[in-house]
Amino acid sequence: MPRSSRRAATTAAAGIAVALVATACSGAGAGSDSAGSSGGAQSINVLMVSNPQMTDIQKITADTFTKDTGIKVNYTVLDENSLRDKVTQDVATKAGQYDVATVGAYEVPIWAKNGWLHEVGSYADKDSSYDRADLLKPITASLTSDDKLYGLPFYGESSFLMYRKDVFKAKGLTMPEHPTWTQVADLAAKVDGAEPGMKGICLRGLPGWGEQGGPLTTVVNTFGGTWFTKDWQAKVNAPEFKKAVNFYVDLVRKHGEPGAAQAGFTQCLSSFGQGKTAMWYDATSAAGSVEDPASSEVAGKVGYAWAPTEAVDKPSGWLWTWAWVMPQTTKKSDAASKFMLWATSKDYEKLSGEKLGWSRVPSGKRASTYSLPEYQKVSAAFGDITLKSIESANPNDPGAQPRPTVGVQFVDIPEFADLGTEVTQMISEAMTGKTTVDQALDQAQPLAEKVAQAQQ
Repeated sequence: MPRSSRRAATTAAAGIAVALVATACSGAGAGSDSAGSSGGAQSINVLMVSNPQMTDIQKITADTFTKDTGIKVNYTVLDENSLRDKVTQDVATKAGQYDVATVGAYEVPIWAKNGWLHEVGSYADKDSSYDRADLLKPITASLTSDDKLYGLPFYGESSFLMYRKDVFKAKGLTMPEHPTWTQVADLAAKVDGAEPGMKGICLRGLPGWGEQGGPLTTVVNTFGGTWFTKDWQAKVNAPEFKKAVNFYVDLVRKHGEPGAAQAGFTQCLSSFGQGKTAMWYDATSAAGSVEDPASSEVAGKVGYAWAPTEAVDKPSGWLWTWAWVMPQTTKKSDAASKFMLWATSKDYEKLSGEKLGWSRVPSGKRASTYSLPEYQKVSAAFGDITLKSIESANPNDPGAQPRPTVGVQFVDIPEFADLGTEVTQMISEAMTGKTTVDQALDQAQPLAEKVAQAQQ
């Protein structure tokens, strides 16, 4: 799921999206390449986020995809904050700098409606070896608009709770398969300090709709809160929302990682992987890195539980995918589609497993992945719960109250990027003691009301 969104970058990106939301770009259509080449050699420009599974693809492209197709891939790799700003400006202004880009489940439906993206389902359907039906339905549904597929998923994820089995055993503690947040808070207190310098839990506090906002919104959902009601009434300072945020902030301040207000996915991955925290609630895709002996000190010591619930008795895990999309402006749609199909194929998953290690397979998008013996072996602790968490996520009905649009950990409107980042900035200040949660959310409510009024 989205992992970081600093205020300046997101505000700029969201501003462009809002300003151009009614504009349909008229760039090149499918099959527009006459040669798909530059200087006699085929090449495409690919913009992608610097997550581990993404950067892995750079290591094997030249010796596989380029060798087989003759298509050179020029990668631009950016952190999420920079990527969101860069890719939004590129597609919204029709700059046409990139032939392929990575975006997520939040952007794809919005951008498709704006006319900024190529439909890509037809390319998948024409490739008999691709097996589009093997893609997990919740993932493809999040990349679909008006029954057309606009993104091909590179990996998918929900969220779950990771914990140190050895630490829990030493303390005589048991993690429920389906814990409540109340139970998690109690366990965090008991394992805080279990080893020298160890904290009870790591939770994202870094401002951003896709950083702190991701896990926090799932907590809000399961406490019975919502950003907006079905008829677009803002509820940021409603009792359920305040209760959830107060719980989250209190847990982080008492038993969370040092400097939590500036800790995002990357910082929590490092903290948990180095044995500095006993629990971590975050993306299911993190398990591949956590279980990689080459980069993690806790590989083989981790247990996995379902995303915690509280007042709402339904699965609370989020749903996210990083997907490859093709901007309408590309003049190399044939070459771009070949790359996208290769990078999301069954063969690519096997290739990455064989060359880079099976724990590093970009999973969470294909049912067949979970039948591969090699992947089953490395994912024995987390594979089944990951798949079930993805399949049970319901972006249409994630909480206690009916919603006006889709999204488990986000609200799928262009304005949410800015709103979510502004509100999480205020909550981060509550984490540092500069304000209280109630004061922060009372201050945020008018911002949410303004967004709601624009939707009514």
